[in-house]
Amino acid sequence: MSPNNEAKLPSPWDRFLEELDGLLREQVQVHCLGGFVVSLFYGLPRPTADVDYSAVIPCGCVDDLQALAGPDSMLAKKHKLHLHHFPAISLPEDYEARLSEMYPGRFKNLHLYAPDPYDLILSKLERNSQKDRDDVAFLAESLHLSPELLRKRYEKELRPYLVNEGRHDLTIQLWLDVCFGGHPLNP
Repeated sequence: MSPNNEAKLPSPWDRFLEELDGLLREQVQVHCLGGFVVSLFYGLPRPTADVDYSAVIPCGCVDDLQALAGPDSMLAKKHKLHLHHFPAISLPEDYEARLSEMYPGRFKNLHLYAPDPYDLILSKLERNSQKDRDDVAFLAESLHLSPELLRKRYEKELRPYLVNEGRHDLTIQLWLDVCFGGHPLNP
């Protein structure tokens, strides 16, 4: 299985995002995360009611985007879907270079971007909920991900910026053991 950036946008997401696109007055790039990406881009059959995102370009339009499509917006009330801004999430250093546009050419002003699967996995490291572990297992198995690449990216692009490295070392080791069939962090 590979990312599906040419798939049909399912309902009700199609109507929600089309309406949001129609309300935008400039080009907006949204760096998406979470269940929206795992489900709609990588194919996990799990419903989600929000688009988690870490960054928007231009960055000055975050408040406008939240007003238009955040949890308390008219769009959210109408479609029972919303955007959710997570500005403090930890992502690997060069994740922007590996983003892929979801639904290219579909919208006039709205451009949704998904991180590559390794960066998406690492974005879940700090929370480490059961849902996050399930997402990691799904991505590892369905995309045949390399434990070595995950470990390398963690060590070089994320670990130097984390506050509690020891805790995150244990989490990444757990994920490698459970989701990748056991690959030591320091071979």
